[in-house]
This record gives sequence, structure tokens and C-alpha cells, in this order.
Amino acid sequence: MELSRVIGALDDQAPAPLYQQLHRALREAIEDRRLGDDSALPPERDIATDLGVSRITVRKALDALVGEGLVRRRHGAGTFVAARVEKSFSMLSSFSEDMESRGRTARSTWLRRSAGTVTPEEAMVLGLSPGSPVLRFHRIRYADDVPMALEYTSVPSRYLGSELAVDTSLYAALEKTGNRPVRALQRLRAVLFTAGQADLLGIEAKAPGLLIERRGFVADGQAVEFTQSFYRGDSYDFVAELQMASR
Repeated sequence: MELSRVIGALDDQAPAPLYQQLHRALREAIEDRRLGDDSALPPERDIATDLGVSRITVRKALDALVGEGLVRRRHGAGTFVAARVEKSFSMLSSFSEDMESRGRTARSTWLRRSAGTVTPEEAMVLGLSPGSPVLRFHRIRYADDVPMALEYTSVPSRYLGSELAVDTSLYAALEKTGNRPVRALQRLRAVLFTAGQADLLGIEAKAPGLLIERRGFVADGQAVEFTQSFYRGDSYDFVAELQMASR
């Protein structure tokens, strides 16, 4: 594949450095799907020859894309466009299950895993009395070692043995105790990542993201989880199936 056929030529007379032009052109080609998920990019030397630039220029542009999670380098195989994740609003599933269904490996880095008493906000959304015990799980969620989301969850202590009960999947831990959610209410809104959040995800401050707030309920209608997930806008597509309302 010749990238010049996909992104066009670079302009060495333009004020923007060539690596920034290449970075921007590749990002736009990935975002509008001219370069598809998991498609292989040519070797750096071939890109440099094709576009008439140095390999340093190509390397700097690709490094920026790697840092944004838009491409991934696979040792011994090359550089590939990172597949975007489609998350359906019609399915009640965990992050780990979503990644597994797409052939990707989920893992977490714990920011906080603790027990405490309910805050006013938690009491309101979980329907708890003041002073009730809760468990909190704050972590960075990864897919194939790419940081994808920040997740902050509160669970009433009665539904899990301790804060150490959760390893990779919260829903797997809740299922073991017979308390996996059977329904949930979700709200989505656009956000800009703060400097602290962006640093955790390895992206630029004020990068666009999606915040999903979820309240999960067990069969008797009691709230079992309150989760706030901040997803990278460059890695996720959220899909909902809609039907015409009956007249």
C-alpha cells in the first residue's frame, strides 16, 4: 500500500513541520476509515520513500499516533491501525467481557481499592442510609496494554465480601456472590479530559472523551453499583439500536 494514495502529498512549504502534517493526515485517514481497523501500515522506510521525507519525520508522526492509541506496534510484525471498540447500549456487559468478545485482553491498574462509609452522592444514587459501608474501585482499564478508560465504581459492602474480591472483572466478582446486575440505567455525555486524567491515559489534556454513568440493579430492584467510566473518544464508538415508536 502506498500511503500517498490514501493521504495525498505533504507540503514542505507549509508552516507546519512535515511530521505534524503526516501525523494529522494519518489521524484523519484513521478517523474517517480510509485506513481500516487492524490494517497494516507500510514499513517506515517505505513511507519515507513514498512521501519524500526522512525516516525521522515518519518515526515522530507514528510515535505521536502510538501515544494517542490510534496505531500499535507489534514486535516483529509492524505497525497497525488500532481497532476501535463498539460498545452497545443494548447489552449489559462488563469492560472485560467487551474486550474478550473482540479478542482483546483486558487488564487494570488499580488507583484505589478501598472500604469506607457512603458519601452523600453515593447515598443518593445507591439508595443507602448515611453511614452505610461501601467498597470503592478506581482503576485504569486497558485493552492489549493500551489505556482505554478510567473507571470509578462504588458498591454497597453487602454485595461483596471485601474490596479484595475484585480482580479483573467486577461483574465476575458480583456473579460469584449471586449479585450480578440484571438491569442498568446509563447516561452518556461528552467531556474533556483534565490534565490529571489525560496523564493517566497517556493522552493530551482537554482531549475529547465520553463519560458514562451507570447504576446497576439486582433482581429485587436494589442498586448494586454506581460506576463512572471516562472513555477515550478516539477509541470508542457507542451503538444503540432504535425502533420506531408504536402509534
